[in-house]
Amino acid sequence: MTPITLAAIGAGQRGADVYGRYALDNPGDVEYVAVAEPIPQRRQRFMAAHDIAPDLHFTTWEDLFDRPKLADAVVIATQDQDHVAPALAALRAGYHVLLEKPMATTLADCVALVQAAEQAGRVLQIGHVLRYTDFFTQIHDIVQSGRLGDIITVEHRENVAYWHMAHSFVRGNWRRTDETSPMILAKCCHDLDILYWVLGERVTRLSSFGSLRHFRPENAPRPDVPARCTDGCPVEADCPFSAPGIYLEHRPFRPIATSLGLPEDTNLTSFLDWPLVALAHGDKRPEAIRAALEHGPYGRCVYHSDNDVVDHQVVMMETERGTSVTLFMHGHSHDQSRTMRYDGTRATLEAKFAMQNEIKIHDHLSGKTEVIEWFGGMDGHGGGDHKLMAAFLKTLRDGTHAPLTDARASLESHLLAFAAEEARLTGCVVDMDAYRQ
Repeated sequence: MTPITLAAIGAGQRGADVYGRYALDNPGDVEYVAVAEPIPQRRQRFMAAHDIAPDLHFTTWEDLFDRPKLADAVVIATQDQDHVAPALAALRAGYHVLLEKPMATTLADCVALVQAAEQAGRVLQIGHVLRYTDFFTQIHDIVQSGRLGDIITVEHRENVAYWHMAHSFVRGNWRRTDETSPMILAKCCHDLDILYWVLGERVTRLSSFGSLRHFRPENAPRPDVPARCTDGCPVEADCPFSAPGIYLEHRPFRPIATSLGLPEDTNLTSFLDWPLVALAHGDKRPEAIRAALEHGPYGRCVYHSDNDVVDHQVVMMETERGTSVTLFMHGHSHDQSRTMRYDGTRATLEAKFAMQNEIKIHDHLSGKTEVIEWFGGMDGHGGGDHKLMAAFLKTLRDGTHAPLTDARASLESHLLAFAAEEARLTGCVVDMDAYRQ
């Protein structure tokens, strides 16, 4: 079997450690032949890992597309605001595209990408990895089987751990709407896509409420708290958001290691690549991390950053069949998880998607409860990353669309996210049929 050839645009955590790793694990299936990445350390590591020829690495995606077509497809794993231009260029050049979510940071650009892919006759696959997990596949199959009866109401919670909120949405790349996208899009286009897929119903009406309530200067524990955790903060030792506590002492992750039965002296720097990989371009030595905290964005006090995205939001939806759906998103959870409840006319399903996955089905007639449990693992979105790549490559090899989703289906979750942000900001109830038009 001849391997599918890929070019990587963006060699950061997702590009190198997820999509790149798949090629290393499956050398007969796929190989990377080129890379475009502006950060030299990342570019060099990717080149070395994939044995890329010296003349096929590029600082910019524009340089890559100046060459004749180099591969069957490109994998775009740049920052959110840098998705559209390289994706459109790739489609024009005849490449198939695997694009990290969200597909774009404006609704017009999302629509333009879908239309461009359809006009070019190229595959545009969005990184909605949750559809490919065993967990959500089971949820989908149970609901669609009719075992729960007619679904009357759904509650879906995106519980963002407090340290993840601080890392990504207060200090990190997704902290400002004007630089990336609203948090409801950046974090929950996954969740909105899952709700659309599991229910198989379009939303007809939508409203939303939320705000940035906690991570604000007036909520600092003392007036003398400095701008950086490393500048002699008087409450650093007692602050759950302490940057040294998270990145050097790994305080939030010790309970995780304990729950997994790992020894107390386990080196969590190697155990948990993310979020450490973001700090110093992959250099996880303590001295490199310390320097990054002293000079980079991840050492800032969470009460004195320049963040403006919400730290909690609720989206209320009604579907075309009259099902009421509520999506909760917040950044103050003790654990990183998604929890959900589907109440039907014959049974209720409760579930948790985390490292330890669980699905419970409470049958109304018999009063019995079936419990399904299994370990979801520490990486790969519960196996979804691996299966998404496999599905994308199979699509290219077979010449058919991926079986679970395509770009137009992915567009629906983005429409819902943009509508939710509009509803939050204006206080209106959005008529989704009119909004789609």
